[in-house]
Amino acid sequence: MDIVIYHNPACGTSRNTLALIRHAGIEPHVVEYLKTPPARELVGQLVVRMGIAVREVLREKGTPYAELGLGDPALTDDDLLDAIEVHPILLNRPIVVAPSGVKLCRPSEAVLDLLPTEGLKPFVKEDGEVVIDESGHRVRR
Repeated sequence: MDIVIYHNPACGTSRNTLALIRHAGIEPHVVEYLKTPPARELVGQLVVRMGIAVREVLREKGTPYAELGLGDPALTDDDLLDAIEVHPILLNRPIVVAPSGVKLCRPSEAVLDLLPTEGLKPFVKEDGEVVIDESGHRVRR
């Protein structure tokens, strides 16, 4: 299965998502988007494929979101894509691209919607939260 993850290794959610993909027996293409930012057009395509608004992939915490005035509802999708292009840290993560779809995987276990889950062994996130229990079932919160 061909999977791409737009990843930030400094982010726990991103690390847990990557670990879940690997736990499913898949070695994804890892794009550290702060080192290799996706082109503006690609970000726009990913947003369309996710079926969400550009505003929903903006990250506020630890970014220049407030300084750039990106909370202004008058800003267009093009304005927001321009800001992401200049400041890739504004792109929320992780975004996972799989044959079954594209998803912003927050929380990290949302990636299970894109993966084959039959026969998975138990999985616990970095913080100790159980995602897949002893019987191989996803734990829903």
